[in-house]
Amino acid sequence: MGSLCVWERKGRAAVDIFEREIEMTRNMSVVLYIVVSFAVVVSVDLLFFKNRFWERLIVNIGIVLVFAAFYLRFLKNP
Repeated sequence: MGSLCVWERKGRAAVDIFEREIEMTRNMSVVLYIVVSFAVVVSVDLLFFKNRFWERLIVNIGIVLVFAAFYLRFLKNP
């Protein structure tokens, strides 16, 4: 009976490690997604809207909204 208890603890530890690995991978993908969205905003700013404040602001808000919608639709709960 003692071996069953040890086996359950080992099995639970393996599940915990697996869950942590999934969580770290998920966190890493969210960080990568944020970095890509930041890179897109900065590159669009520099390439197309260098000296236009209001157009730049509107386009930046639009890009962020598109990235947020894509995240909520496809990446939040795959």
